[in-house]
Amino acid sequence: MGKRLTLKDIAKEFNVSIATVSKAIQDKHDISSDLKKKILAYALENNYVPNQNALKLRGKQTKTIGVVIPSILNLFFAKVFAGIEKVASEHGYNLITCISNDSLDKEKIAIDMMVNGEVDGIIISVAKETQIKKDYKHFFKAMNTGVKLTMFDRVTDDVDCDKVIVDDFQGAYNATEYFVKTGCSNIALLSFISETSVGQYRIQGYKEALENNHITINKNLIIEVKEHDVDETETLLTLTLGSRKVDAILCLEETSAAIALDTIKRLGYKIPEDISIIAFTNGIITKYTTPKITTVSQHGVFMGEQSMTYLLNRLQGNHSQKEKEFTTKVIKTSLIQRQTTKKLS
Repeated sequence: MGKRLTLKDIAKEFNVSIATVSKAIQDKHDISSDLKKKILAYALENNYVPNQNALKLRGKQTKTIGVVIPSILNLFFAKVFAGIEKVASEHGYNLITCISNDSLDKEKIAIDMMVNGEVDGIIISVAKETQIKKDYKHFFKAMNTGVKLTMFDRVTDDVDCDKVIVDDFQGAYNATEYFVKTGCSNIALLSFISETSVGQYRIQGYKEALENNHITINKNLIIEVKEHDVDETETLLTLTLGSRKVDAILCLEETSAAIALDTIKRLGYKIPEDISIIAFTNGIITKYTTPKITTVSQHGVFMGEQSMTYLLNRLQGNHSQKEKEFTTKVIKTSLIQRQTTKKLS
């Protein structure tokens, strides 16, 4: 690979100052049109790329945003990214994306790379390990360099920045209450994400809905599976269904819903006559199972659009004095009724 062309190299080629070359590249008017055309043609021919760090040092925006998400396999995060990209593209911004795989160390590396590289701002959904260890120093370090930060979905109250979240508590509350209204009273909960903020909110919503409907919370019906034990889910479900009466299961993400659906069918139960299912995340899995799974939609694309809009407002200074305080935008969920739940009478 050849040496990267610099302003100094171009200046030497034309026997002019670096400032003159810079003016030509930036299409300034205080330089002759003929010289400007020659410099721009040479820069284009030799694949000149502006040094983004130098731009930042001069107080200019790089028009690049960093996006850090916990997983590339979760369709919800893909939908959020689509919303971010839509708004970013409309405003001439490029995106750099990193996957933390729910690792604190990978998240730190991603943030450091973005801060030391070429981003004006970062949009992030916090990794599971970061939330468990409550280690947020890398976020403060990033913001101290002037990088703007917006969090979505998985957030923390320990970092002051704009946030866009789903009303996970109310989403779980509404789903649980739907079960009750359709005649279910032995409602189990299945979760792979209990250690995250969104998982905790959903569990709280489930519990409060039971209490408000005068149903005793049965800890034996709350199945919390750690990520490395996901393969044991079918066994745990089989044991639970074989030893206790269950007429509904609230799944806190769509992977657990697919496993629950398969296990229930294998054991010979009818869905939804014997056992109803509702899952969070209105993704592809829930739409194409047999039967199709009733879901709590988190409106991922809209969340992405809102996250990018909040970050743009920070970058472009589009805030009144009142709006300079950081804001948390709460997005309401919707229950999409399909074939794994009974219809309301």
